[in-house]
Amino acid sequence: MQPQNEQIPMEHQESTLNPLKPPLKWAGGKRWLVPHLKPLWEKHRHRRLVEPFCGGLAVTLGLMPSKALLNDINPHVINFFRWLQQGLEITLPMLNDRVTYYKYRERFNQLIAEGKAHTKEAAELFYYLNRTGYNGLCRFNSSGKFNVPFGKYKQINYKTDFSEYKRILKYWKFTYGDFENVQLKPDDFVYADPPYDVEFTQYSKKDFKWEDQVRLAQWLAEHKGPIVLSNQKTHRIVKLYKELGFKIHYLKAPRMISCNGNRTPATEVLAVKGI
Repeated sequence: MQPQNEQIPMEHQESTLNPLKPPLKWAGGKRWLVPHLKPLWEKHRHRRLVEPFCGGLAVTLGLMPSKALLNDINPHVINFFRWLQQGLEITLPMLNDRVTYYKYRERFNQLIAEGKAHTKEAAELFYYLNRTGYNGLCRFNSSGKFNVPFGKYKQINYKTDFSEYKRILKYWKFTYGDFENVQLKPDDFVYADPPYDVEFTQYSKKDFKWEDQVRLAQWLAEHKGPIVLSNQKTHRIVKLYKELGFKIHYLKAPRMISCNGNRTPATEVLAVKGI
């Protein structure tokens, strides 16, 4: 365990006052949740923060841990973050243009097929597709091809220089794969934000089904350190975590449930244990 009085690196202290913005658009991102997570995190700041589903990095950049282990099932977002660690500078010409978008999408999928998804070019294309594609979606078909359509934004402010992220991300480790492969230490603080228990779950080549929700909950329940889980409120999610000894809190999320024309404000569940 890191000692309680371990000094947070100066760049982290500075970025806590002037936090970096998440570099990607991210559907379902949890930037809005950070003020609710901070009171739970602050007394555990000496610990390593672990996110099995780090997504667009909004929570980690919001909490600014001195050490973090950040995992995602999507290898392309992890490749982008690893290039950010090196001070990524994008040289790819970026245009908010339909023809350019589909040309770059085809090239990105070609790199995946050729086993070059780990390259700098792939990271640059991923950023461009993320900023230009429809609604910040990150979606892959069963063949592993990125299939988000053109976004039709009126204006996009593309960023080319990510050097300021280098000094922060150098303290964080990035991995990709199934959450059960994440190597937890007993005193880690775990924040888990899996795909919602809703109809759309095709975030990566592999779907995330109810069986995976149960597997995750059981995996989290075995951890000896503090845990926070967020998900959309459904009856079976609440029941699952209550039965495993988690305390349940409810929050109003800044989004609407839009399936079948339903515009009811969504409710978020925070399942907490060991805090």
